[in-house]
Amino acid sequence: MSGTKALRNIAIIAHVDHGKTTLVDQLFRQSGTFRDNQRVEERAMDSNDLEKERGITILAKCTSVEWPGDAGPTRINIVDTPGHADFGGEVERILSMVDGVILLVDAAEGPMPQTKFVTGKALALGLKPIVVVNKIDRPDARASEVLDEVFDLFVALDADDEQLDFPTLYASGRAGYAGLTEDVREGDLSVLFDTIVSHVPPPHEVEENAPFTFLATLLDRDNFLGRILTGRVQTGILKLNQPIHALDANGKVVETGRATKIMAFRGLERVPVEEAHAGDIISLAGLTVATVANTIADTSVSTPIAAQPIDPPTLSMRFAVNDSPMAGREGDKVTSRMIRDRLTREAESNVAIRVTESDDKDSFEVAGRGELQLGVLIETMRREGFELGISRPRVLYREEDGQRTEPYESVVIDVDDEYSGTVIDKMALRKAEMTDMRQSGGGKTRITFSAPSRGLIGYHGEFLSDTRGTGIMNRVFEKYGPYKGPIEGRQNGVLISMVTGEAVGYALNALEDRGILFVKPQDKVYEGMIIGENAKPDDLEVNPMKSKQLTNFRSTGKDDAIRLTPATIMSLEQAIAYIDDDEMVEVTPKSIRLRKAILDPHERKKAKRREAA
Repeated sequence: MSGTKALRNIAIIAHVDHGKTTLVDQLFRQSGTFRDNQRVEERAMDSNDLEKERGITILAKCTSVEWPGDAGPTRINIVDTPGHADFGGEVERILSMVDGVILLVDAAEGPMPQTKFVTGKALALGLKPIVVVNKIDRPDARASEVLDEVFDLFVALDADDEQLDFPTLYASGRAGYAGLTEDVREGDLSVLFDTIVSHVPPPHEVEENAPFTFLATLLDRDNFLGRILTGRVQTGILKLNQPIHALDANGKVVETGRATKIMAFRGLERVPVEEAHAGDIISLAGLTVATVANTIADTSVSTPIAAQPIDPPTLSMRFAVNDSPMAGREGDKVTSRMIRDRLTREAESNVAIRVTESDDKDSFEVAGRGELQLGVLIETMRREGFELGISRPRVLYREEDGQRTEPYESVVIDVDDEYSGTVIDKMALRKAEMTDMRQSGGGKTRITFSAPSRGLIGYHGEFLSDTRGTGIMNRVFEKYGPYKGPIEGRQNGVLISMVTGEAVGYALNALEDRGILFVKPQDKVYEGMIIGENAKPDDLEVNPMKSKQLTNFRSTGKDDAIRLTPATIMSLEQAIAYIDDDEMVEVTPKSIRLRKAILDPHERKKAKRREAA
């Protein structure tokens, strides 16, 4: 490879489920990264268990393919980015590593909120976009309308003339073909490779003769190598075992060390190399303290590289030590010290998360981008053996010019026409303002709202019920705006166990008339645990262990067999969204339980009286 001319660095950005990771699979196959007979999992870039289960990309990842091309071989470094707004912090950082972006848009859905969020960041950095209208083979595809919507979006985001003159390709990532016209239905992706090589500039402003500098944008750990920093070499050449140091944003030296391992990306693998040149995307080991946004450089360099500022967190939850009667039975990481160490590690590698310790030292305030991002962190921790008590999410307010402000989100909802009235009514109750409403074809309506984040907590489950599971809701952070006043929370009270032991079918059968049950016979319950939803607004204490009184009289008829309605089992995100301010979710490796924050009923009443006073 002759220097940086035969190198291209590009990111693929799109809304969730528009087909980024599937397209990368096909780029791998057609560039010869995989052998013809090699068994490769679908969505090979989604390597972590949660990504495979949920079918979404959570972590930004780097990879590389080599394209032979007419003008000689070119190495294309590709960064696959998350499509969900909650993981936008990952996207914002990696954009500093690339010189161009492929914007992937679904041929039927068109640009969605997350598309706008990431595209705005990319255009502001001056990156040149290539627009790929994906899923062109969908029966409801409307490629030309979608292209007009993309152009309008670019204009609204203040794209310059060069950015507005973007090349457009039509593709099916799953089928593995792309073309210059929307009637393409066969072929391969060679036109996409050629467009990347011709349209994306080689790494610019790189000076091989200058001292080595490198901005750390991703951080992970290896059991053998320790801390691994990934980023792009900005200037100079890095050689193995070269002395280096890390600088923070103010130019202060964080630590000094050596480059003990340099790794370049080759397909899905990280391959050790002897040296890295300006423009290369590499992973680097040898430092123990340096973190994301630090400049790693030759020891002669004292000026740090300016790092891209990251949007602040908008939502926080309290992570507490699990103090329920069931504590310590399923997990092996239960102390506040273990929880603190784990959260500190997470905050180091994930710049969108902020952790602060509470005064009592037994709980931590964890602030992040949204319910899904924090939910993924909690799910990861429970799989590692942690037990936690999680509070209801709350938004982070700000004071601006003496006024209280709160985060707003742009919400785009696609629903069948018959449900649009219900959705508008429910969103109005949550202080949302409708900004747009239009027919989207196929008997569906697309409604856009500007809504306080506070009002959307816990709404998704209700929204799916209201639309019979057919509605699609997409949200993205919009701005901080005026405080909207109180918003009504959950309408129903809960059924609270007044005893500790195992639930009995006979008792649960009697409680079914009271509301919806969250537990089934033989489930372990304890005093203060929430076992169901009350049909009325008040909380109700009940006994789920009450057995039938046995006597020596025979009944004239046989007892009716007990037939219980199946219990409602909530996922982690549903449980977090469901709870009220005085409640918690108990998370253990095998169980998710709802409970009152104060388990003792007398203490609860005292606390309520104190609040009322």
